[in-house]
Amino acid sequence: MVLDTPSSRAVLFGVPIRGHLLVEGLLLVVILFLLSQKSYKPPKRPLTEKEVDELCDEWVPESLIPPTTEDMKHEPPVLESAAEPHAVVNGKDVVNFTSANYLGLLGHEKLQESCTKALEKYGVGSCGPRGFYGTIDVHLDCESRIAKFLGTPDSILYSYGFSTMFSTIPAFCKKGDVVVADEGVHWAIQNGLHLSRSTIIYFRHNDMKSLQSTLESITHQNKRAKKVRRYIVVEAIYQNSGKIAPLDEIIKLKEKHRYRVILDESNSFGVLGSSGRGLTEHCNVPIEKVDIITAALGHALATEGGFCTGSARVVDHQRLSGSGYVFSASLPPYLASAAITAIDLLGENPDLISKLKNNIAVLRQGLSEVHGFEVMSDSESPLVFLKLRKSTGSIKGDLQILEDIADQLLKEHSIFVATTKRSTIDKCELPAGIRIHVSAAHTKLDLEETCEAFKKVMASQLAAQ
Repeated sequence: MVLDTPSSRAVLFGVPIRGHLLVEGLLLVVILFLLSQKSYKPPKRPLTEKEVDELCDEWVPESLIPPTTEDMKHEPPVLESAAEPHAVVNGKDVVNFTSANYLGLLGHEKLQESCTKALEKYGVGSCGPRGFYGTIDVHLDCESRIAKFLGTPDSILYSYGFSTMFSTIPAFCKKGDVVVADEGVHWAIQNGLHLSRSTIIYFRHNDMKSLQSTLESITHQNKRAKKVRRYIVVEAIYQNSGKIAPLDEIIKLKEKHRYRVILDESNSFGVLGSSGRGLTEHCNVPIEKVDIITAALGHALATEGGFCTGSARVVDHQRLSGSGYVFSASLPPYLASAAITAIDLLGENPDLISKLKNNIAVLRQGLSEVHGFEVMSDSESPLVFLKLRKSTGSIKGDLQILEDIADQLLKEHSIFVATTKRSTIDKCELPAGIRIHVSAAHTKLDLEETCEAFKKVMASQLAAQ
């Protein structure tokens, strides 16, 4: 090979080659050489047992769980009696505001009698899912009773309240669907949304203007939006704020933008409306305008389990696609029997709802006079939600103050309340607060003493700050 300097060319075997081709050729040879070499050369000798042991000692496996913080080590007080309005906590008689026993039916004589008869007839459990010989006649009776009470064609019974929400939502919402949900929905709904793999868009908590603008932006920005299934997911009474959803406005937006509505009535079933039929009765909205309604039975009805109600097609679809229905053992028969009895008691005693509303009004009036607190919940919500009027600027800081207040109420005044301490996987970012569940079985004296206790504890907290 010779180099022709004037023309800056290389001549190989008498053939002129441009300079850049020569460089590229050399680079290609180098690349091929490197690719032919082994990336890892094993050691020339095997490791000794000592070296193996040293490597094993140095190895640290990846933790299966996140590190435990001091916040996670908190042990809540332990109930030592039935979770009735008057209970025993850590050996102490207290006024209980932590259980959602809204109608005071927990421990009711007729409920206990119904459970006893069912236990004697059916035993404790069902030992099988509904589709695999786990269906008992009392399950069908309970589903029919719920549907008749609400005025829907059919209903389906789940064995656990939370599994109702995170089974129903993925049964209908699939990948590619659009779901618009309130940012304040509780964890069971959040989990159902996650499992659905749908496109999830949140709107500001209970803000209808935000919902409207969200629906409009989805329609305008996405040409495919009208061709996919679209849902609005809300709670009747929000677990994380005690606010009541304006269902009449939601239905108007649903019909205008052609969405389906999934409504969770866990905290409103048996409570809202003149006869306890929930948010549809409270807002005077025909129940058939709501596509899918879910609720837990462990609140006003003082039993356990959950249900979904709606059209026959909505219910039948879940019997094959609702994971909590298909794969879980069915609801213990005595709990289904208790739910039927509780609905009957609600129909026979409409004064329970009136008594509950009076208790809510008394407590709200007293708590509104407590300095440093603000009542967030709506006036007819049995879930009275208190937040600090002056925040520390962080949820963790607020929660620490609220827990100190709750501890002081329990130790000094025998008032048992709970803070909204959320799981690390709960994505709700609403303000922390104290959640108070009002019951029709609370006495006026219970409520007045509670308000006075809050005033004293809050005064001492403010003085300490």
